[in-house]
Formats: sequence, structure tokens, C-alpha cells
Amino acid sequence: MEIIIGIGALVVGYFGSYFILKKSTKTKVNEIIKEANKEGNQIKKDKLLQAKEKFFQLKSEHETASNQKKQKSQQFENRLNQKEQSLNQKTNDFNKKEKNIDRLKNTLNERIEVMSKKEEDIEKLHRRQVEQLETLAGISAEEAKKQLIDALKAEAKTEAMALIQETVEDAKMSANQEAKKVVIKTIQRVATETAIENSVSVFHIESDEIKGRIIGREGRNIRAIEAATGVEIIVDDTPEAIILSCFDPIRREIARLSLHQLVTDGRIHPARIEEVVAKTKKHLNEEIVEVGKRTTIDLGIHGLHPELIRMVGRMKYRSSYGQNLLQHSREVANLCATMASELGLDVKTAKRAGLLHDIGKVPDDEPELPHAVLGMELAKKYKEKPDVCNAIGAHHDEVEMTTMIAPIIQVCDAISGARPGARREIVESYIKRIKELESLALAYPGVVNTYAIQAGRELRVVVESEKINDKGAETLAFDISQKIQTEMTYPGQVKVTVIREVRAVGYAK
Repeated sequence: MEIIIGIGALVVGYFGSYFILKKSTKTKVNEIIKEANKEGNQIKKDKLLQAKEKFFQLKSEHETASNQKKQKSQQFENRLNQKEQSLNQKTNDFNKKEKNIDRLKNTLNERIEVMSKKEEDIEKLHRRQVEQLETLAGISAEEAKKQLIDALKAEAKTEAMALIQETVEDAKMSANQEAKKVVIKTIQRVATETAIENSVSVFHIESDEIKGRIIGREGRNIRAIEAATGVEIIVDDTPEAIILSCFDPIRREIARLSLHQLVTDGRIHPARIEEVVAKTKKHLNEEIVEVGKRTTIDLGIHGLHPELIRMVGRMKYRSSYGQNLLQHSREVANLCATMASELGLDVKTAKRAGLLHDIGKVPDDEPELPHAVLGMELAKKYKEKPDVCNAIGAHHDEVEMTTMIAPIIQVCDAISGARPGARREIVESYIKRIKELESLALAYPGVVNTYAIQAGRELRVVVESEKINDKGAETLAFDISQKIQTEMTYPGQVKVTVIREVRAVGYAK
């Protein structure tokens, strides 16, 4: 019982404390809630205040930006209004100007009509005056105009010729003085030699009895000689002579030497002929090399390739327009050395290029190339200097000149070939050229006689003094020289001299 009572008291105590604690806790919770509500309201108020402040700030900024935009828009609108006013003003001005232009145009048209009428009146008056002048003068206006134009042209031509003559003389006296000095010194210091070659050699024999031995039985000896040498042998009625005909001088020389040895030995038959021709070829080839060596030694040229030395020797048996090629090349080499010395250039290089400039004319084969280009290729093949190669290739303008030696080679080649007596010319063509030269000058009015002298290198023209004055003589000389230059082919240059003289003749009886 006591236990039950104790338990009951304990339970009652526990529940009592529980309800007391629950009540206390609820009170605290309510206080906390109140406190939280109070803080929440305070925070809410603060946030609302902040939001209002931000709103007012943004509103103020928006109003400021809006006012600025309005101001800019107002300014732009003001500028547009000003431009519109200006444009309207310009439009008004343009309309006024357009009206003024229309008035001026109408006035101008009126004046043009008046001027046209006046021009027609002037033209009619001019025609009447021209008709009156034609009636008085006896010639038409076109004829008078033509005569006036011809007179003016003649006068202008005369004055132009005088001016040209003065200009040419001044240029010759100033710019070409040194060049003349160099060329004249070069020509004066070099001795010229003439060697005329042709395609026929004459082999002299002691008696006509030897002709039969050379011909042989049924012509077998002469056929063997022609087959071995490539030379045509002409045996005719010419006493004590046999003619050897061939365009190759080397073959002619082989045939001549072989015939000389056969005739001297006395044994002439096909086997002996072949043996002698073979020995002669070998001997002549050795002689060609020896001639090449002797030529290079005489000229002081060293270091040539043996094949080039052999080609130099072959030049002895070649000719160009009747001029011996070796003598021509030696002459050009000496000319080049002299001219290079005068100009302060390399003398040895100039002499070397001068000797080799026609090396393309003596190749073993016959390629289809100009001899200048072929000579340049041969020089390159045998390791000659670029200056020498260019001078060889450019001396006939097939290749562009790149060195100072090249024009010297070209000039000296022309000097050697154009001097009087250097190259042989067929008599018929020479006479024809002289006649053409004289006939060309005779075709001009006022010319009495013409004389081609100095192998056609000077033309003297005699004119009538009554028809051609001194100025006309100068003009005539210029015209004839230009016509010769454009219509004729000639070596070197042709000097045209016009002679005008007055002769007074009286007779005493």
C-alpha cells in the first residue's frame, strides 16, 4: 500500500513537473516567436527603405538620361531645321540662277543668230573679194594657196637644213672629236696588206707533154686526183698551165702540192696519187698548226686552246669577199689593240678577241648558224673568257653587247673590211653600182653632171648656179646622201659634194 502510494506520489510529482515545464517552455517559445517577428518586421522595414532608396535613385538616373536624350534630340532637330532652312535658301538661289541662265541663253541665242547672219554676210563679201582677186591675178585661190605653201615649205626646209648642218657640225666638233682622233690614230698606225683570193688556182707545167701523163690512160689519173682531193682539174688549150677549180682553198692547195710532187717525181698512177695526196694532207695539216702557232706568237697571244690555234691556221686558206681571212683577222687584232690602248682598256683581251672574231668561218663542219654566233659557241667550248666570247658573238649584232671590248671589235672589223682595196668586187657589179650612184643624183632638177670617184666612195655633183643657190646646194647634198643611204647598198661611206660655180666668158675680137 505504501508502495502504491509512493508510486502514485511519484507519478503525480512527475506529471506536475512536466506540466510546469511545458508551460514554461511554451512561454519561452512565444517570447522567441515574438522576438523573431519583431526582428523580421524590422528587417522588412529596412529592406523596404533600401528598395525605396534604390528605386528613387534609379528613377533619378532615368530622368537624367531621359533629359539628356531629349536635349540631344532637340539639338538634332534644331540642326535639321537649320539645314532645311539652308537648303530652302539654296533652292531659291538656284531657281533664281536658273532663271538668269535662261535669260542669258535666250540672249546668247539671239546674239548667235545675229553673228550667223553677219558671218554669212562676211563670207559672201569674202567670196566676192576672192573672185575679184582671182580675176585680177589670173589664178585660182587654191593655186595661190598651193604656191604659198610650196614657198613656205621650201623656205622652212632651207632654214631647217641650215640648222641641221650647224647642229651636226657642232656635234662633230664636240662629241665626236675624241672618237675621230682614236680611229684616225688606229688606222694610221696599222699597215694594211691586201691578199685577194679566188676559187681558181693555176698549176704551171714545163711542157704540154706532162698534161697527157696527168690525164693518164683513158683519164684514170685525172679521175683519181679529183676523187682524192675533191678538186676539179681543167686541162684545156692554155699553154703550160692546168687550172684547179674548187671553192675550198685548202683542197686546192692539197691538189697543187700533190701535182707538184707527182710531176717532180715522174711516177703518176692511181696508187701513187693516193699515197702522195695522203702525205700532202698530213703535211698541210701540220703546216696549218704551225701557221696558227706563228700567228699567235707574232701577236703576243698566249694560252689558246690547240684546236683554236689550228682554226687560226686554217684562216690562211679562207677568204671573205676576196679578202684573206687570216690577214683580215691579224689586221683587226692590231687595230683592236691600238684602239683599246687609246681608250685605256685591256689591250691583250682586245687583241685576242680581234684575232678570234671570225673563227666561226673555219669550222670542220658546216652548221646552220651565223659565223659570229658559231664563233662565240666555239670560244665558250674552248674556255675563252666571257668578254672575248661576247665580243665575238656581238660583232655583227646577233648578240647583245655586254662589254666595252665588243664595240671595238665591231668598229675595227668594219675599218678593215671597208678600207679601199680590202675586198674584191666583181667588175660588173662595181660598174653597175657606180652608174646607179651617178644616175640617182642626176634625177634631181638643176644637176648638170655627176662624177663617182674614189671607187664610188665620193660623189661629186655639179649644179647650175642660176637654178640652185648656196642654201639649195646644202639641201641637195643632204637629200642625195639620205637617198643613197636608204636606196643603195655600198661598203663604208659615200661622201656627197655639191659644186656650184659661176663662169663668166668673154671673147676679144
